[in-house]
Amino acid sequence: MTAFRPHRYTPFILTASALAFLTAPVLAGPSWAQGYSEQPLFAEKVAQKALPPVDHRVPKTPLVVDPARTGGRIGQYGGDVITLVPRPRDIRYISTWAYTRLIGYDRDLNLTPDILENVEHEGDRIFTFTIREGHKWSNGQPFTAEDFRYYWEDIAGNKDLSPAGVPEFMLVDGKPPKFEVLDERRVRYSWDKPNPRFLPQLAGAMDPNIYRPSAYLKKFHAKYADKDKLDEAAKKAKLKSWAAMHNRMDDMKEQSNPDLPTLQPWRVTNAAPANRFVFERNPFYHRVDTAGHQLPYVDRVVMDVSAGSLFAAKANAGEVDLLFRGLNMYDIPILKEGERVHGYKTLLWPYARGTELALYPNLNASDPVWRKLNRDVRFRRALSLGIDRKTLNNALLFGLGKEGNNTVVQESPLFSPELRTLNATYDPGAASRLLDEIGLTQRNGAGYRLLPDGRELEIICETDGESSLIVDGLTLITEFWREIGVKLFVKPQDRTVLRNRAYAGLTVMVAGQGLDNAFPTAIMPPTELAPMRQDTLSWPKWGQYIETKGKNGEAVDMPEAKRLLDLYGTWMNTDDEAVQQTAWKEMLMNHAENQWIIGTISGAIQPIVTRNGLLNLPDKALYSWEPTAMIGIYRADEMFWNKAVGKEARR
Repeated sequence: MTAFRPHRYTPFILTASALAFLTAPVLAGPSWAQGYSEQPLFAEKVAQKALPPVDHRVPKTPLVVDPARTGGRIGQYGGDVITLVPRPRDIRYISTWAYTRLIGYDRDLNLTPDILENVEHEGDRIFTFTIREGHKWSNGQPFTAEDFRYYWEDIAGNKDLSPAGVPEFMLVDGKPPKFEVLDERRVRYSWDKPNPRFLPQLAGAMDPNIYRPSAYLKKFHAKYADKDKLDEAAKKAKLKSWAAMHNRMDDMKEQSNPDLPTLQPWRVTNAAPANRFVFERNPFYHRVDTAGHQLPYVDRVVMDVSAGSLFAAKANAGEVDLLFRGLNMYDIPILKEGERVHGYKTLLWPYARGTELALYPNLNASDPVWRKLNRDVRFRRALSLGIDRKTLNNALLFGLGKEGNNTVVQESPLFSPELRTLNATYDPGAASRLLDEIGLTQRNGAGYRLLPDGRELEIICETDGESSLIVDGLTLITEFWREIGVKLFVKPQDRTVLRNRAYAGLTVMVAGQGLDNAFPTAIMPPTELAPMRQDTLSWPKWGQYIETKGKNGEAVDMPEAKRLLDLYGTWMNTDDEAVQQTAWKEMLMNHAENQWIIGTISGAIQPIVTRNGLLNLPDKALYSWEPTAMIGIYRADEMFWNKAVGKEARR
């Protein structure tokens, strides 16, 4: 799979009509003769003229989709979909899996306009966005260039509201773009050098929301309303200032303000505290199908708050219509057990993650002995060669997984077999020889090797303890490493405590999961592979240094790691996909050679529970955070209830 890209030296106009020939789910424009079909949910409001008819609610150039082109079918209006969240704050993930973006990925990972009608770009330096004519927010207010300007100047450019300033992905060499409003429907962002991260970031699992409903939010902004009155209102709400109140009202990410207009398919109708959150369809949503139905098909998404430990049991008891987040491979037997009695099915999608169990030796450890040892590639390779991945696979993934490094999956166009196997086979003899070569030849009475300062070679591996697979896998690795004279002690920690310890250099090794995006194309940023994020726990202080522009942390001081930064720079400074692909592949090989992160097994199965009669999700597809946005690129707004198979739509 490859993403569609422009010729390097010519302007490129990315339009829905142009991409109709390239991306199957998207059509150029209305193709029905019978006109639009009104939703029963809104029929009474339309009759009472409390709401315009559907042909006045959708844009003049809506995004027209044909579910049949991706194996689905034209749907029917109505019904609710019930799902679960472990805590109220997790309702925010609806913006991930409902996946409505300015520009987004289709199922082939091509970038296509979504909210926007057109995207023009020249050499990844100049981007011109065109808004769909007549597009409206969920409250009926026009969606215009003013909503982009308000975000850029009055939020991102306001130190009270955004102390950190412009989002990092909008900086090139530390400089923000030139922003221009061209007219009511067009805005432009211009950089002196390429910013190839810009569009992929807009298409990401977490929407950066570089626009805001300005007409609504200006009521809470000191530039447009009386500051003293705003501060007084903030004080009554027990907030520090007008800015704090504005940020509370402007909560597109958290979904905590039911009054905040949205462009998403469903809008939240109630706020915390609550045990049930109801999202109702957006009457002004911009997508329609080829039969004239305005999406989404489903009227409401209902999120019930429940302990995560009960998710599988509740699904087994038939209490949900759709559930995926919070389920894992170990839940499959109990989920399968309840299918026939309670009228649902369990879809089994491969999880596209770099590895299910990754070991992060801390190259920035404060302990000088451990720092030196973790930085020795022979030590990292020895630990990798000392892991029996086949046993891990059989014990943890029922033998269905892939054994090897933390790398991209086979379906990625960047994959090559050696990326998975290099330094990642089981060879305890070779591992022992490498440890001897380092000088770790002395052992104590229990057979464990000794560090150069005489301490027992005991690796304290810290983990957040939230994944039973990781804890169980570490228990097995304890036995594997004993064979090569290395002692492993597993120490579960609170996630926040663990991260703070790693950031301070107090950890020796951390266990977690691998690459979030193991299904990349060349145009996606290789950020996870470079030492530029402190939350990559093999190099937290290097990441701090990059993130804080040298104010905190430590500069990268290993040539092989510096090479990763150089390659990331190469990727950033070109719009040539071939050059980007070369940079990606060298970075991936650098990881396999250096074992910065020690991978074990990948290919877990993500169970997805769907009630019988809930249609239009594929029976099998890749599941991931990036780039699929969980189920996002498979278009949740196209799900519908088929009453003919026995499921009556809920009201």
